[in-house]
Amino acid sequence: MTIAVLVLKVLLLVAAAAAIFVLATNWPSRLDLRVAMRYLRSRRSSRLLSLITVIAVGGVTIGVMALVIVLGVMNGMQNDLREKILVVNPHLRVLTYGEGLRLDDWAEVLRKVRGTDGVVAAAPFVLSQGLISAGHDYAEGVAVVGIEPDTGLRAVTSLAHYFTRGDLTFHTTKPGVEGGIAIGTRLSNKLSAYLGDIVTMVAPAGSQYNRSLGAFIPKYRRYEVTGLFETGMYDYDNSYVVMSRPLAQEFAGLGAAVTGLEVRLAHPEAANVYSKQIEDRLGYPYRALDWQLQNRSLFSALKLEKLAMGLVVFLICVVAAFNVVGTLTMAVRDKTREIGILVAMGMPRGRIRRVFLTQGVFIGLTGTVLGAVLGLIAGSLVNRGQLIPIDPSIYFIDHLPVLVNPLDAVAVVAASLVIATLAPLYPSVQAARLDPVTAIRYE
Repeated sequence: MTIAVLVLKVLLLVAAAAAIFVLATNWPSRLDLRVAMRYLRSRRSSRLLSLITVIAVGGVTIGVMALVIVLGVMNGMQNDLREKILVVNPHLRVLTYGEGLRLDDWAEVLRKVRGTDGVVAAAPFVLSQGLISAGHDYAEGVAVVGIEPDTGLRAVTSLAHYFTRGDLTFHTTKPGVEGGIAIGTRLSNKLSAYLGDIVTMVAPAGSQYNRSLGAFIPKYRRYEVTGLFETGMYDYDNSYVVMSRPLAQEFAGLGAAVTGLEVRLAHPEAANVYSKQIEDRLGYPYRALDWQLQNRSLFSALKLEKLAMGLVVFLICVVAAFNVVGTLTMAVRDKTREIGILVAMGMPRGRIRRVFLTQGVFIGLTGTVLGAVLGLIAGSLVNRGQLIPIDPSIYFIDHLPVLVNPLDAVAVVAASLVIATLAPLYPSVQAARLDPVTAIRYE
């Protein structure tokens, strides 16, 4: 993928240099502009563009608009997935090597991590698995996350902002329960367990061996649902149970230990750099996993898909360029007599070339501007209105997001203008080569 991107960039740079050279050596005068605009108009009405000109402009417009929207969709999916992944997952996780996946001296490690440059907040967490049931003869496997009950500025994740009811204080109101938990809205609907209801959970750890039965007897724990959250991420809303860190330690059978530390950074995009700094400071057996590394396959696939889709849709712009070539070639054939008269009257052949080059640049510029504007408007409407719903169980998100990156938009406009500048070269050269005597004789 890197070689393909490099080759594409080199080709675009060469084409851009050629386009700049063409424009610099063929800059039109006022007469060239007037003749070019006259050739673009319809014969019957001097105020209307000809049909073939409208079709050529429409081809460029559709190509640019499609490219802007497709790149916006890919950027939107990357950005939306990143934000939703970071709702529960922190920027960094500090763990240890080994099978136990437990951190016993986490207080000392937490002090060192908080003293690292670029670390905004850090806190211990517990991660485990369990079964949950609301007493309806139905149990669901869930991921149990234990965090610090902090909803303030020092919170590591943004989960507190996605609560529809309740919060992260885990305040209980029912007697006979071990504590409060927060669950996703999808899990709540499946279990028919809502705010204030009692649920029963079973943990893999904490089972006791019964000699009479000759088997392990699981320990059942009762919790009250004290919060409901809706992140828009299917996995979180469907299978995550959040509880306070001390309660999760008891549930997972870790005692005073925790699974690891979660860290929020000032610059999440540089998480790999901070992870290396933290690993160097802590040393073995500690390791730091950043959110990009944990989701590398997903974002690599999205980047590759963005490149592939961009190249495929870019071919629409190339097809539109051939449309411009065909339009100008037809114009040359149609205006053969006029071109011959202009040359016979003393118009330089370079000026004839500039006339048709100006027509191609006008078609490309008009189509590019219209396509970019329509693409931005369409993308904004689709994103704000969430007009295209998708299955969240497959794509992790519930609607098609569109986010136009300014750099991508500039690249699309620049590439389209380069193509539009190079496309009319052949028809303009053919027009300049016409022999005036032959052109007038056969007309």
